[in-house]
Amino acid sequence: MFVAIMGAAREPFVAGDLLSGSTAEQARAAETYVSYCGRYEFRGDTVLHHEELSLFPNWVGFTQERLVEISGDRLALSTRPLLLQGRQQTAHLLWERL
Repeated sequence: MFVAIMGAAREPFVAGDLLSGSTAEQARAAETYVSYCGRYEFRGDTVLHHEELSLFPNWVGFTQERLVEISGDRLALSTRPLLLQGRQQTAHLLWERL
């Protein structure tokens, strides 16, 4: 599985060069983007993401658990509380089949 989530209306780097963004530009880009990938497995009402690559290096080699809820054409994935911006928070993603 592969996840890539980014904020809307991200600012381009002034130089237009992937490797030549200023420190501030690179920081803004990292603050508005997350990605990870690896194997996954379902266990009842959870899915386990075994992370092999991640923008956040602390997740590499670890497993992320997501709570799964399916209702009609909707799939919801939620985290248990995790540390985000210094606070314990949960994240929720909702997909709907069209």
